[in-house]
Amino acid sequence: MPDTFTITQLAEEFSITPRAIRFYEDQHLIKPAREGMNRVYSYRDRARLKLILRGKRLGFSLAEIKEFLDLYEADRTQVEQLRQLRSAVTERMEQLQGQLSDLMVTLDELRDIEAQALAALAVKGVDAAG
Repeated sequence: MPDTFTITQLAEEFSITPRAIRFYEDQHLIKPAREGMNRVYSYRDRARLKLILRGKRLGFSLAEIKEFLDLYEADRTQVEQLRQLRSAVTERMEQLQGQLSDLMVTLDELRDIEAQALAALAVKGVDAAG
């Protein structure tokens, strides 16, 4: 693996746009070096980008992701980072569990409505598919 990457290489690798990468830079989540007008991304930048995208996929805000990443810089032992990460992950799992419960209730209601509609159509002698 190379020591540095272009914005195009990272965009292709992670299936995102260069604009998204520049946005993360504007948000101070990654800090590429410059060679003239070109951005040069290090292996560290690539790793941070990978963590940013994972955090987003898991539903964390960019502010939360930045906090996790900044904690690593402040405490190389990662103790505080890991504590806060565990707390945030637990909170996110609780949120998702609540959403899952709400979705299950909604699905049950929709199944009931569907069954009522099918029964009403059957009473009328109408094929539900038609």
